[in-house]
Amino acid sequence: MNDTRNIQPTGADKIFNNAVRWLAKVGVSLYGTRLLAVKGRKSGQWRTTAVNPLTIDGETYLVAPRGHTQWVRNMRVVGGGELRLGRKRQTFTVTELADQDKPDILRLYLKKWAWEVGKFFGEGISHESSEETLLGIAPGFPVFRLHLQSDK
Repeated sequence: MNDTRNIQPTGADKIFNNAVRWLAKVGVSLYGTRLLAVKGRKSGQWRTTAVNPLTIDGETYLVAPRGHTQWVRNMRVVGGGELRLGRKRQTFTVTELADQDKPDILRLYLKKWAWEVGKFFGEGISHESSEETLLGIAPGFPVFRLHLQSDK
């Protein structure tokens, strides 16, 4: 595992995250951001967080830049959720990728989103990192392929 999962959000991170979450809630996407809704694995109540879905060749992925977070643990148990933007809801189920299948996804995710989440991947990690380097960090960054169901 990587040691970046212990990075706590700064005050500026919290303000930015709350702003992005609020914008998604009212229907404004910041560069593709959506509100992820997943039912809690113990409570059964909906939990939400802002995420950056990545679409590659018609497939949509969620990368967990902060590692094995609560939303990741919930997703593994419940197996799906909703992507929300304003009143639109797109339900999905997921398949978690094996570590050996992550490097290309991580590379493209970092290319698009490093300005926002790059610090969580560790110093020197970028979209230009070698395949070997990305394989080395892969266990610390869950990646899910979304199987989109419907728009509501």
